[in-house]
Amino acid sequence: MAENQFTKLRKEKLAKIRAMGIDPYPVESARSHKIGEVLCDKESRVAGTERVILAGRLVAMRRQGKLGFGNLEDDSGKIQLYVSQNELGEDNYSLFKLCDAGDFVQAEGNLFFTQAGEYSLKCERITLLGKNIRPLPAVKEKIVDGKSIRYDEFADIELRYRKRYLDLLLNPEHRKVFELRSRIVSAARRYMDSRGYIEVETPILQPLYGGANARPFITHHNTLDTYLYLRIAVELYLKRLIVGGFERVYEIGKNFRNEGMDRTHNPEFTMMESYEAYSDLNGMMDLVEGLIKHLALDIVGKDTFVYQGHTVHLGGSWRRASMPELVKDATGLDVLTESEETLVAFCNKHELEIPQGSAKGKLIALIYEHFVEEKLIEPTFVCDFPKEISPLAKAKPGNPLLADRFELIIAGGEFANAFSELNDPLDQRERLEAQAKLRAMGDDEANVVDEDFLEALEYGMPPMGGQGIGIDRLVMLLTENDSIKEVILFPQMKPDHN
Repeated sequence: MAENQFTKLRKEKLAKIRAMGIDPYPVESARSHKIGEVLCDKESRVAGTERVILAGRLVAMRRQGKLGFGNLEDDSGKIQLYVSQNELGEDNYSLFKLCDAGDFVQAEGNLFFTQAGEYSLKCERITLLGKNIRPLPAVKEKIVDGKSIRYDEFADIELRYRKRYLDLLLNPEHRKVFELRSRIVSAARRYMDSRGYIEVETPILQPLYGGANARPFITHHNTLDTYLYLRIAVELYLKRLIVGGFERVYEIGKNFRNEGMDRTHNPEFTMMESYEAYSDLNGMMDLVEGLIKHLALDIVGKDTFVYQGHTVHLGGSWRRASMPELVKDATGLDVLTESEETLVAFCNKHELEIPQGSAKGKLIALIYEHFVEEKLIEPTFVCDFPKEISPLAKAKPGNPLLADRFELIIAGGEFANAFSELNDPLDQRERLEAQAKLRAMGDDEANVVDEDFLEALEYGMPPMGGQGIGIDRLVMLLTENDSIKEVILFPQMKPDHN
Protein backbone atom coordinates (compact mmCIF):
# COMPACT_ATOMS: atom_id res chain seq x y z
CA MET A 1 0.00 0.00 0.00
CA ALA A 2 1.11 3.56 -0.69
CA GLU A 3 0.97 4.50 2.99
CA ASN A 4 3.37 1.68 3.85
CA GLN A 5 5.84 2.95 1.26
CA PHE A 6 5.70 6.43 2.76
CA THR A 7 6.19 4.98 6.23
CA LYS A 8 9.16 2.95 4.98
CA LEU A 9 10.72 6.09 3.49
CA ARG A 10 10.37 7.97 6.74
CA LYS A 11 11.91 5.13 8.70
CA GLU A 12 14.88 5.31 6.32
CA LYS A 13 15.20 9.02 7.09
CA LEU A 14 15.02 8.17 10.79
CA ALA A 15 17.95 5.80 10.38
CA LYS A 16 19.97 8.48 8.54
CA ILE A 17 19.32 10.98 11.33
CA ARG A 18 20.56 8.50 13.92
CA ALA A 19 23.61 7.78 11.75
CA MET A 20 24.40 11.51 11.93
CA GLY A 21 24.66 11.12 15.71
CA ILE A 22 21.41 13.00 16.33
CA ASP A 23 18.77 11.76 18.75
CA PRO A 24 15.43 12.17 16.90
CA TYR A 25 13.55 12.02 20.20
CA PRO A 26 15.65 14.10 22.63
CA VAL A 27 14.81 14.50 26.30
CA GLU A 28 15.26 18.25 26.48
CA SER A 29 13.58 21.04 24.57
CA ALA A 30 13.36 24.75 25.14
CA ARG A 31 11.19 27.53 23.83
CA SER A 32 11.13 31.17 24.75
CA HIS A 33 7.73 32.00 23.28
CA LYS A 34 4.56 30.37 22.07
CA ILE A 35 3.81 31.20 18.46
CA GLY A 36 0.72 33.20 19.36
CA GLU A 37 2.88 35.55 21.43
CA VAL A 38 5.19 36.50 18.55
CA LEU A 39 2.24 37.05 16.21
CA CYS A 40 1.48 40.21 18.20
CA ASP A 41 3.32 43.52 17.69
CA LYS A 42 5.01 42.24 14.54
CA GLU A 43 6.58 45.56 13.51
CA SER A 44 8.24 46.16 16.86
CA ARG A 45 9.50 42.57 17.05
CA VAL A 46 11.07 42.82 13.61
CA ALA A 47 12.64 46.17 14.44
CA GLY A 48 14.22 44.78 17.61
CA THR A 49 16.97 42.25 18.09
CA GLU A 50 15.02 39.79 20.22
CA ARG A 51 16.04 36.20 19.61
CA VAL A 52 13.21 33.68 19.96
CA ILE A 53 12.98 29.92 20.24
CA LEU A 54 9.76 28.41 18.95
CA ALA A 55 8.61 24.79 19.10
CA GLY A 56 5.77 22.94 17.45
CA ARG A 57 4.75 20.66 14.62
CA LEU A 58 5.83 21.20 11.03
CA VAL A 59 2.54 21.22 9.16
CA ALA A 60 4.06 21.99 5.76
CA MET A 61 7.51 22.36 4.25
CA ARG A 62 9.13 22.94 0.89
CA ARG A 63 12.73 23.29 -0.28
CA GLN A 64 14.45 25.00 -3.21
CA GLY A 65 18.10 24.00 -3.24
CA LYS A 66 19.81 25.66 -0.33
CA LEU A 67 16.66 27.47 0.75
CA GLY A 68 13.64 26.03 2.52
CA PHE A 69 10.35 27.09 4.07
CA GLY A 70 8.12 25.47 6.62
CA ASN A 71 4.96 26.24 8.56
CA LEU A 72 5.37 25.69 12.28
CA GLU A 73 2.25 25.33 14.43
CA ASP A 74 1.51 25.03 18.13
CA ASP A 75 -1.80 25.35 19.95
CA SER A 76 -1.62 29.14 19.85
CA GLY A 77 -0.92 29.82 16.18
CA LYS A 78 1.14 29.21 13.06
CA ILE A 79 4.18 30.95 11.58
CA GLN A 80 6.41 30.51 8.56
CA LEU A 81 10.00 29.33 9.00
CA TYR A 82 12.65 30.70 6.65
CA VAL A 83 15.51 28.21 6.49
CA SER A 84 18.71 28.72 4.50
CA GLN A 85 21.88 26.67 4.42
CA ASN A 86 23.93 29.85 4.78
CA GLU A 87 22.28 30.63 8.14
CA LEU A 88 22.14 27.06 9.50
CA GLY A 89 25.34 25.62 8.15
CA GLU A 90 25.58 22.51 6.01
CA ASP A 91 25.13 19.93 8.80
CA ASN A 92 22.05 21.51 10.36
CA TYR A 93 20.52 22.13 6.93
CA SER A 94 21.07 18.45 6.13
CA LEU A 95 18.96 17.64 9.17
CA PHE A 96 16.23 20.01 7.95
CA LYS A 97 16.19 18.21 4.60
CA LEU A 98 15.40 14.97 6.44
CA CYS A 99 12.40 16.54 8.18
CA ASP A 100 8.84 15.98 7.05
CA ALA A 101 5.43 17.50 7.63
CA GLY A 102 4.27 16.10 10.95
CA ASP A 103 7.65 16.30 12.69
CA PHE A 104 8.06 18.25 15.91
CA VAL A 105 10.90 20.73 15.72
CA GLN A 106 12.44 23.59 17.63
CA ALA A 107 13.42 26.67 15.61
CA GLU A 108 15.73 29.42 16.85
CA GLY A 109 16.33 32.81 15.25
CA ASN A 110 15.04 36.33 14.63
CA LEU A 111 11.73 37.55 13.25
CA PHE A 112 11.63 39.42 9.97
CA PHE A 113 9.53 40.10 6.87
CA THR A 114 10.49 38.28 3.67
CA GLN A 115 10.75 40.12 0.34
CA ALA A 116 7.19 38.95 -0.31
CA GLY A 117 6.15 40.65 2.93
CA GLU A 118 5.44 37.47 4.90
CA TYR A 119 6.18 37.59 8.61
CA SER A 120 8.62 34.73 9.33
CA LEU A 121 11.25 33.35 11.64
CA LYS A 122 14.72 33.46 10.07
CA CYS A 123 16.14 30.26 11.49
CA GLU A 124 19.69 29.99 12.77
CA ARG A 125 19.23 26.52 14.20
CA ILE A 126 16.72 23.67 13.77
CA THR A 127 16.41 20.94 16.43
CA LEU A 128 14.39 17.81 15.79
CA LEU A 129 12.17 17.03 18.80
CA GLY A 130 10.12 14.11 17.49
CA LYS A 131 10.25 12.35 14.11
CA ASN A 132 6.93 11.51 12.51
CA ILE A 133 6.94 8.17 10.69
CA ARG A 134 3.30 7.95 9.63
CA PRO A 135 2.24 10.64 7.13
CA LEU A 136 -0.66 12.81 8.18
CA PRO A 137 -3.83 12.54 6.08
CA ALA A 138 -3.85 15.13 3.32
CA VAL A 139 -6.10 18.11 3.94
CA LYS A 140 -7.18 20.25 1.02
CA GLU A 141 -9.03 23.53 0.89
CA LYS A 142 -11.03 25.30 -1.77
CA ILE A 143 -12.73 28.68 -1.86
CA VAL A 144 -16.50 28.58 -2.29
CA ASP A 145 -18.42 31.87 -2.29
CA GLY A 146 -15.47 33.57 -0.68
CA LYS A 147 -15.22 31.03 2.14
CA SER A 148 -12.50 28.45 2.69
CA ILE A 149 -13.96 24.93 2.62
CA ARG A 150 -11.81 22.08 3.96
CA TYR A 151 -12.18 18.61 2.47
CA ASP A 152 -9.95 15.59 2.82
CA GLU A 153 -9.80 11.83 3.30
CA PHE A 154 -10.36 12.38 7.02
CA ALA A 155 -13.84 13.90 6.76
CA ASP A 156 -15.52 10.57 7.59
CA ILE A 157 -17.45 11.15 10.83
CA GLU A 158 -16.94 7.70 12.32
CA LEU A 159 -13.22 7.79 11.57
CA ARG A 160 -12.97 11.18 13.29
CA TYR A 161 -14.44 9.69 16.48
CA ARG A 162 -12.21 6.59 16.36
CA LYS A 163 -9.03 8.58 15.73
CA ARG A 164 -9.79 11.73 17.67
CA TYR A 165 -6.11 12.70 17.80
CA LEU A 166 -6.12 13.12 14.02
CA ASP A 167 -9.49 14.86 14.09
CA LEU A 168 -8.12 17.46 16.52
CA LEU A 169 -4.92 17.83 14.55
CA LEU A 170 -6.52 18.23 11.14
CA ASN A 171 -9.69 20.07 12.15
CA PRO A 172 -8.69 22.89 14.52
CA GLU A 173 -12.31 24.05 14.83
CA HIS A 174 -13.06 20.80 16.67
CA ARG A 175 -10.35 21.60 19.22
CA LYS A 176 -12.21 24.81 19.97
CA VAL A 177 -15.30 22.80 20.99
CA PHE A 178 -13.31 20.97 23.66
CA GLU A 179 -11.54 24.12 24.80
CA LEU A 180 -14.96 25.69 25.30
CA ARG A 181 -16.16 22.56 27.11
CA SER A 182 -13.27 22.91 29.54
CA ARG A 183 -14.16 26.55 30.22
CA ILE A 184 -17.83 25.64 30.72
CA VAL A 185 -17.01 22.95 33.30
CA SER A 186 -14.55 25.21 35.12
CA ALA A 187 -17.12 28.00 35.21
CA ALA A 188 -19.77 25.63 36.56
CA ARG A 189 -17.40 24.74 39.42
CA ARG A 190 -16.76 28.38 40.21
CA TYR A 191 -20.50 29.09 40.16
CA MET A 192 -21.21 26.33 42.65
CA ASP A 193 -18.23 27.20 44.84
CA SER A 194 -19.33 30.84 45.01
CA ARG A 195 -22.69 29.73 46.39
CA GLY A 196 -21.26 27.86 49.33
CA TYR A 197 -21.21 24.36 47.81
CA ILE A 198 -18.20 22.14 48.32
CA GLU A 199 -17.01 19.72 45.65
CA VAL A 200 -16.66 16.11 46.80
CA GLU A 201 -15.80 12.74 45.30
CA THR A 202 -17.81 9.57 45.74
CA PRO A 203 -17.05 5.98 44.70
CA ILE A 204 -17.21 4.94 41.06
CA LEU A 205 -16.98 1.26 42.04
CA GLN A 206 -19.96 0.54 44.26
CA PRO A 207 -21.14 -2.62 46.05
CA LEU A 208 -24.71 -1.64 45.14
CA TYR A 209 -25.80 0.81 42.48
CA GLY A 210 -28.69 3.26 42.80
CA GLY A 211 -29.96 6.79 42.35
CA ALA A 212 -31.46 6.32 38.89
CA ASN A 213 -33.45 3.94 36.74
CA ALA A 214 -30.76 2.30 34.65
CA ARG A 215 -28.89 -0.93 34.03
CA PRO A 216 -25.33 -1.01 35.45
CA PHE A 217 -22.01 -2.29 34.24
CA ILE A 218 -20.70 -5.10 36.44
CA THR A 219 -17.07 -5.91 37.27
CA HIS A 220 -15.25 -8.25 39.64
CA HIS A 221 -12.75 -7.34 42.34
CA ASN A 222 -10.27 -10.21 42.58
CA THR A 223 -8.86 -9.53 46.06
CA LEU A 224 -12.26 -9.09 47.69
CA ASP A 225 -13.73 -11.80 45.46
CA THR A 226 -16.89 -9.78 45.01
CA TYR A 227 -18.83 -8.20 42.19
CA LEU A 228 -18.97 -4.41 42.02
CA TYR A 229 -20.94 -1.98 39.87
CA LEU A 230 -19.88 1.12 38.00
CA ARG A 231 -22.05 3.86 39.40
CA ILE A 232 -25.14 4.94 37.50
CA ALA A 233 -25.56 8.06 39.67
CA VAL A 234 -23.92 9.77 42.64
CA GLU A 235 -27.18 10.66 44.40
CA LEU A 236 -27.26 8.19 47.28
CA TYR A 237 -23.68 8.88 48.34
CA LEU A 238 -24.14 12.65 48.24
CA LYS A 239 -27.25 12.29 50.41
CA ARG A 240 -25.20 10.31 52.93
CA LEU A 241 -22.94 13.38 53.17
CA ILE A 242 -25.92 15.59 53.95
CA VAL A 243 -26.82 13.15 56.74
CA GLY A 244 -23.21 13.53 57.92
CA GLY A 245 -23.52 17.28 58.40
CA PHE A 246 -22.56 18.90 55.12
CA GLU A 247 -25.26 21.29 53.91
CA ARG A 248 -24.25 21.99 50.29
CA VAL A 249 -22.33 19.46 48.22
CA TYR A 250 -21.81 18.78 44.53
CA GLU A 251 -19.88 16.43 42.31
CA ILE A 252 -18.94 16.59 38.63
CA GLY A 253 -17.99 13.14 37.42
CA LYS A 254 -18.55 10.16 35.19
CA ASN A 255 -21.60 7.93 35.38
CA PHE A 256 -21.98 4.65 33.51
CA ARG A 257 -25.20 3.12 32.22
CA ASN A 258 -25.38 -0.11 30.30
CA GLU A 259 -27.81 1.19 27.73
CA GLY A 260 -28.16 2.01 24.05
CA MET A 261 -26.35 4.78 22.20
CA ASP A 262 -27.79 7.55 20.06
CA ARG A 263 -27.20 11.22 19.36
CA THR A 264 -27.88 12.21 23.00
CA HIS A 265 -26.75 9.06 24.88
CA ASN A 266 -23.32 7.60 25.53
CA PRO A 267 -22.84 4.77 28.08
CA GLU A 268 -20.13 6.82 29.81
CA PHE A 269 -21.20 10.41 30.44
CA THR A 270 -20.59 13.37 32.74
CA MET A 271 -23.10 14.66 35.29
CA MET A 272 -23.12 17.39 37.86
CA GLU A 273 -25.28 16.60 40.87
CA SER A 274 -25.77 18.90 43.85
CA TYR A 275 -27.73 18.75 47.11
CA GLU A 276 -28.66 21.63 49.37
CA ALA A 277 -30.12 21.27 52.84
CA TYR A 278 -33.19 23.38 53.66
CA SER A 279 -33.91 23.96 49.98
CA ASP A 280 -36.57 22.42 47.76
CA LEU A 281 -37.71 22.12 44.15
CA ASN A 282 -38.10 25.87 43.69
CA GLY A 283 -34.58 26.47 44.97
CA MET A 284 -33.28 23.93 42.45
CA MET A 285 -35.12 25.67 39.59
CA ASP A 286 -33.47 28.95 40.52
CA LEU A 287 -30.07 27.26 40.78
CA VAL A 288 -30.30 25.45 37.43
CA GLU A 289 -31.68 28.43 35.54
CA GLY A 290 -29.09 30.77 37.01
CA LEU A 291 -26.21 28.42 36.27
CA ILE A 292 -27.12 27.75 32.65
CA LYS A 293 -27.80 31.42 31.91
CA HIS A 294 -24.43 32.31 33.45
CA LEU A 295 -22.61 29.76 31.32
CA ALA A 296 -24.38 30.92 28.17
CA LEU A 297 -23.94 34.68 28.59
CA ASP A 298 -20.73 34.99 30.58
CA ILE A 299 -18.73 32.10 29.13
CA VAL A 300 -20.08 31.56 25.60
CA GLY A 301 -21.19 35.15 25.15
CA LYS A 302 -24.76 34.77 23.89
CA ASP A 303 -28.17 33.50 24.95
CA THR A 304 -29.61 32.28 21.63
CA PHE A 305 -28.49 28.96 20.15
CA VAL A 306 -29.35 26.75 17.20
CA TYR A 307 -29.76 23.20 18.50
CA GLN A 308 -31.37 20.08 17.02
CA GLY A 309 -32.83 22.20 14.21
CA HIS A 310 -34.43 24.70 16.61
CA THR A 311 -33.57 28.23 17.65
CA VAL A 312 -33.47 28.24 21.45
CA HIS A 313 -33.59 31.39 23.59
CA LEU A 314 -32.15 31.10 27.09
CA GLY A 315 -32.94 34.67 28.13
CA GLY A 316 -35.99 35.80 30.06
CA SER A 317 -37.89 33.80 32.65
CA TRP A 318 -38.14 30.11 31.94
CA ARG A 319 -41.55 28.47 31.80
CA ARG A 320 -42.66 26.31 34.73
CA ALA A 321 -45.45 23.90 33.76
CA SER A 322 -47.29 20.91 35.25
CA MET A 323 -47.02 17.59 33.43
CA PRO A 324 -50.74 16.76 33.83
CA GLU A 325 -51.68 20.19 32.48
CA LEU A 326 -49.31 19.83 29.51
CA VAL A 327 -50.83 16.42 28.72
CA LYS A 328 -54.36 17.86 28.95
CA ASP A 329 -53.45 20.68 26.58
CA ALA A 330 -51.99 18.21 24.07
CA THR A 331 -54.54 15.39 24.26
CA GLY A 332 -57.63 16.67 26.06
CA LEU A 333 -57.16 14.01 28.74
CA ASP A 334 -57.45 15.08 32.36
CA VAL A 335 -55.05 12.36 33.47
CA LEU A 336 -55.48 13.06 37.18
CA THR A 337 -59.19 12.34 37.14
CA GLU A 338 -59.36 9.70 34.39
CA SER A 339 -59.33 6.09 35.51
CA GLU A 340 -56.36 3.82 34.97
CA GLU A 341 -58.49 1.75 32.58
CA THR A 342 -59.18 4.82 30.44
CA LEU A 343 -55.47 5.63 30.26
CA VAL A 344 -54.67 2.03 29.27
CA ALA A 345 -57.28 2.20 26.51
CA PHE A 346 -55.84 5.52 25.31
CA CYS A 347 -52.32 4.08 25.17
CA ASN A 348 -53.53 1.01 23.31
CA LYS A 349 -55.42 3.15 20.82
CA HIS A 350 -52.23 5.05 20.03
CA GLU A 351 -50.09 1.90 20.02
CA LEU A 352 -47.94 2.94 22.97
CA GLU A 353 -46.05 0.03 24.50
CA ILE A 354 -47.00 -0.29 28.17
CA PRO A 355 -44.23 -1.75 30.38
CA GLN A 356 -45.24 -4.65 32.59
CA GLY A 357 -46.34 -3.58 36.06
CA SER A 358 -47.26 -0.03 34.99
CA ALA A 359 -49.84 1.73 37.11
CA LYS A 360 -51.51 5.08 36.54
CA GLY A 361 -48.41 7.18 37.15
CA LYS A 362 -46.35 5.33 34.56
CA LEU A 363 -49.18 5.67 32.05
CA ILE A 364 -49.27 9.44 32.57
CA ALA A 365 -45.52 9.65 31.95
CA LEU A 366 -45.85 7.48 28.86
CA ILE A 367 -48.50 9.74 27.35
CA TYR A 368 -46.45 12.84 28.20
CA GLU A 369 -43.31 11.45 26.57
CA HIS A 370 -45.19 10.57 23.39
CA PHE A 371 -47.38 13.64 22.93
CA VAL A 372 -45.63 16.50 24.72
CA GLU A 373 -41.91 16.26 25.44
CA GLU A 374 -40.45 16.62 21.96
CA LYS A 375 -42.63 19.70 21.32
CA LEU A 376 -41.16 21.68 24.23
CA ILE A 377 -38.52 23.82 22.50
CA GLU A 378 -37.95 26.82 24.77
CA PRO A 379 -36.57 26.03 28.27
CA THR A 380 -39.39 24.51 30.32
CA PHE A 381 -39.37 23.12 33.84
CA VAL A 382 -41.84 20.25 33.63
CA CYS A 383 -43.11 19.70 37.19
CA ASP A 384 -45.53 17.35 38.94
CA PHE A 385 -44.08 14.03 37.80
CA PRO A 386 -45.96 10.88 38.87
CA LYS A 387 -44.69 9.60 42.22
CA GLU A 388 -44.69 6.07 40.78
CA ILE A 389 -41.65 6.90 38.59
CA SER A 390 -39.98 9.17 41.18
CA PRO A 391 -38.98 6.86 44.05
CA LEU A 392 -36.49 9.29 45.60
CA ALA A 393 -38.67 12.44 45.53
CA LYS A 394 -41.14 13.75 48.08
CA ALA A 395 -44.83 13.50 47.28
CA LYS A 396 -46.39 16.74 46.10
CA PRO A 397 -48.33 18.35 48.96
CA GLY A 398 -52.04 17.86 48.41
CA ASN A 399 -51.71 15.22 45.69
CA PRO A 400 -50.15 11.87 46.67
CA LEU A 401 -50.21 10.69 43.03
CA LEU A 402 -47.55 13.23 42.11
CA ALA A 403 -43.98 13.94 43.20
CA ASP A 404 -42.27 17.27 43.85
CA ARG A 405 -39.97 16.82 40.87
CA PHE A 406 -39.04 18.58 37.65
CA GLU A 407 -37.16 17.89 34.46
CA LEU A 408 -35.74 20.76 32.44
CA ILE A 409 -36.67 20.24 28.78
CA ILE A 410 -35.00 22.19 25.97
CA ALA A 411 -35.52 21.45 22.27
CA GLY A 412 -37.46 18.32 23.15
CA GLY A 413 -34.73 16.79 25.34
CA GLU A 414 -33.95 16.48 29.06
CA PHE A 415 -31.16 18.65 30.44
CA ALA A 416 -31.71 18.46 34.20
CA ASN A 417 -33.66 16.47 36.75
CA ALA A 418 -34.43 17.61 40.29
CA PHE A 419 -36.45 16.74 43.39
CA SER A 420 -37.55 17.97 46.73
CA GLU A 421 -35.67 15.05 48.19
CA LEU A 422 -37.47 12.37 50.19
CA ASN A 423 -36.15 12.30 53.76
CA ASP A 424 -38.79 10.07 55.38
CA PRO A 425 -36.95 6.73 55.89
CA LEU A 426 -40.14 4.68 56.17
CA ASP A 427 -41.67 6.15 53.03
CA GLN A 428 -38.35 5.70 51.24
CA ARG A 429 -38.23 2.02 52.19
CA GLU A 430 -41.75 1.47 50.84
CA ARG A 431 -40.84 3.18 47.57
CA LEU A 432 -37.66 1.16 47.06
CA GLU A 433 -39.42 -2.09 47.95
CA ALA A 434 -42.05 -1.25 45.33
CA GLN A 435 -39.21 -0.78 42.86
CA ALA A 436 -37.84 -4.19 43.86
CA LYS A 437 -41.18 -5.73 42.95
CA LEU A 438 -40.94 -4.15 39.51
CA ARG A 439 -37.48 -5.66 39.13
CA ALA A 440 -38.91 -9.06 40.02
CA MET A 441 -41.45 -8.57 37.23
CA GLY A 442 -38.68 -7.98 34.70
CA ASP A 443 -37.94 -4.23 34.90
CA ASP A 444 -34.13 -4.38 35.03
CA GLU A 445 -33.89 -0.56 35.23
CA ALA A 446 -35.89 -0.27 38.47
CA ASN A 447 -34.11 0.93 41.62
CA VAL A 448 -32.65 -1.56 44.10
CA VAL A 449 -33.13 -1.59 47.87
CA ASP A 450 -30.00 -0.07 49.43
CA GLU A 451 -30.09 -1.02 53.13
CA ASP A 452 -27.07 1.09 54.04
CA PHE A 453 -28.66 4.18 52.50
CA LEU A 454 -31.93 3.48 54.32
CA GLU A 455 -30.03 3.11 57.58
CA ALA A 456 -28.35 6.47 56.97
CA LEU A 457 -31.77 8.08 56.46
CA GLU A 458 -32.90 6.70 59.79
CA TYR A 459 -30.26 8.84 61.50
CA GLY A 460 -32.09 11.87 60.09
CA MET A 461 -31.72 13.95 56.93
CA PRO A 462 -32.91 17.55 56.67
CA PRO A 463 -35.34 18.67 53.98
CA MET A 464 -33.38 19.53 50.86
CA GLY A 465 -33.37 20.04 47.13
CA GLY A 466 -31.22 18.06 44.76
CA GLN A 467 -30.54 18.31 41.05
CA GLY A 468 -28.53 16.66 38.28
CA ILE A 469 -27.42 18.33 35.04
CA GLY A 470 -26.12 16.39 32.05
CA ILE A 471 -22.86 18.16 31.25
CA ASP A 472 -22.47 16.57 27.81
CA ARG A 473 -25.91 17.66 26.62
CA LEU A 474 -25.40 21.12 28.06
CA VAL A 475 -22.13 21.43 26.14
CA MET A 476 -23.94 20.20 23.01
CA LEU A 477 -26.40 23.08 23.35
CA LEU A 478 -23.81 25.74 24.17
CA THR A 479 -21.53 24.67 21.30
CA GLU A 480 -24.46 24.05 18.92
CA ASN A 481 -23.62 20.41 18.27
CA ASP A 482 -26.42 17.92 17.65
CA SER A 483 -24.46 14.74 18.48
CA ILE A 484 -23.05 13.83 21.88
CA LYS A 485 -20.06 12.28 20.12
CA GLU A 486 -18.99 15.76 18.99
CA VAL A 487 -18.50 16.89 22.61
CA ILE A 488 -16.96 13.73 24.13
CA LEU A 489 -13.31 13.35 23.24
CA PHE A 490 -13.41 9.56 23.10
CA PRO A 491 -17.01 8.38 22.66
CA GLN A 492 -17.91 4.72 22.83
CA MET A 493 -17.92 3.11 19.37
CA LYS A 494 -18.96 -0.20 17.94
CA PRO A 495 -16.00 -2.57 17.44
CA ASP A 496 -14.16 -1.96 14.20
CA HIS A 497 -13.66 -5.33 12.51
CA ASN A 498 -11.94 -3.93 9.43
